[in-house]
Amino acid sequence: MRKNSIKNTRINGEVQRELSRIISREIKDPRIAPMTSVVDAVVTSDLKQCKAYISVLGGQKEKDDTLAGLNSAVGYIRRELAHSINLRNTPEISFVLDDSIEYGVEMSKKIDELNK
Repeated sequence: MRKNSIKNTRINGEVQRELSRIISREIKDPRIAPMTSVVDAVVTSDLKQCKAYISVLGGQKEKDDTLAGLNSAVGYIRRELAHSINLRNTPEISFVLDDSIEYGVEMSKKIDELNK
């Protein structure tokens, strides 16, 4: 399967949707912030690895706690992903903190300040 194939794109979207559902509804870890969203999920073409880009609304402590909580629950998340998505291999998930939404809000505020 090629990197930018339609099949790979559909798998990435489905994994992102399911990870978002699992994180928001299934995990009861108090370290995970309630405003945690899955920005993107990139599954390799051999379905062995997955990078999930996570965005957390809050300070640095909330981001660190959320990342620690997700890394401790990665086994449970992977098992739930295997039950919900029927893939040949269930990918090993690694979580990466993504600050793009926060950066966009900051830039929007700066543009608004310049326009005033």
